[in-house]
Amino acid sequence: MSKIKPSQGAAYARIMGVGGYRPTRVVPNEVILETIDSSDEWIRSRSGIATRHWASEEETVAAMSIEASGKAIADAGITPEQIGAVIVSTVSHFKQTPAIATEIAHKIGAGKPAAFDISAGCAGFGYGLTLAKGLIVEGSAEYVLVIGVERLSDLTDLHDRATAFLFGDGAGAVVVGPSTAPAIGPTIWGSEGDKSETIKQTVAWDEFHADRPEKFPAITQEGQAVFRWAVFEMAKVAQQALDAAGIAPEDLDVFIPHQANMRIIDSMVKTLKLPEHVTVARDVETTGNTSAASIPLAMERLLATGQAKSGDTALVIGFGAGLVYAATVVTLP
Repeated sequence: MSKIKPSQGAAYARIMGVGGYRPTRVVPNEVILETIDSSDEWIRSRSGIATRHWASEEETVAAMSIEASGKAIADAGITPEQIGAVIVSTVSHFKQTPAIATEIAHKIGAGKPAAFDISAGCAGFGYGLTLAKGLIVEGSAEYVLVIGVERLSDLTDLHDRATAFLFGDGAGAVVVGPSTAPAIGPTIWGSEGDKSETIKQTVAWDEFHADRPEKFPAITQEGQAVFRWAVFEMAKVAQQALDAAGIAPEDLDVFIPHQANMRIIDSMVKTLKLPEHVTVARDVETTGNTSAASIPLAMERLLATGQAKSGDTALVIGFGAGLVYAATVVTLP
């Protein structure tokens, strides 16, 4: 018989607070057109993007995360010292080690929490949320800070007509804590590694050296292949998340997909047959694709503008490089 004591975790977990940070510089399509042969009309029709935010030298991955985290912690009504774990999802922190989560935890005054980074691209927030839920229910932490943050302007090839207009910078954070009722549903997640070449970094870090002629690494993607996969396969994953949570489309209040492309969002809404009363996040128009940060940033904006309210039932789904995906139903803080 095992001598290990049973864990003393919470029955359930919930999102308690949300915060976001968008860099101060707003970049319209006209700036992108300085380096690619295109038009504002073409960019808007293909992606729905009109502007995006690009970080300054001072708006680092850590600095943006700290700003978003402070807002999320205040919104949750707890203190930084109560945070038991910090999970950061990012692909644009350029140091392999140490994890940026450790620096963020220290600078927000969280004491000595568990702190680690994950790399799951645009699905990273969903992965982090699932890990946070597990930590709380298992009893390893009472409150977990989940951050999605990117400085994708550092990894954007401004001469690549297919991707130059897509990416933006920013950070979104949530505090996940204990709940007496279900508030984060089962996660439908997975990967399709046979398609890993459709979104990738052009040059690996170990192939890039200052004394060699390679261009600085950038993110590239096979746009049509990614579009078809997202539209046809991710709607199925979203439906599975609804089914796992016991939620019908008409029971939803809000839909917050990864802000990759307006056409993908609109196609998913149509395929899922979401009723007109469901509020759909379309933050991509003014924020661009911020990868792991896009869902919490969109969530924060919907709540701040009153388009969504505390207690609403929301379907969230992220999908991207890997190709990986994660979808779940949550109660908004």
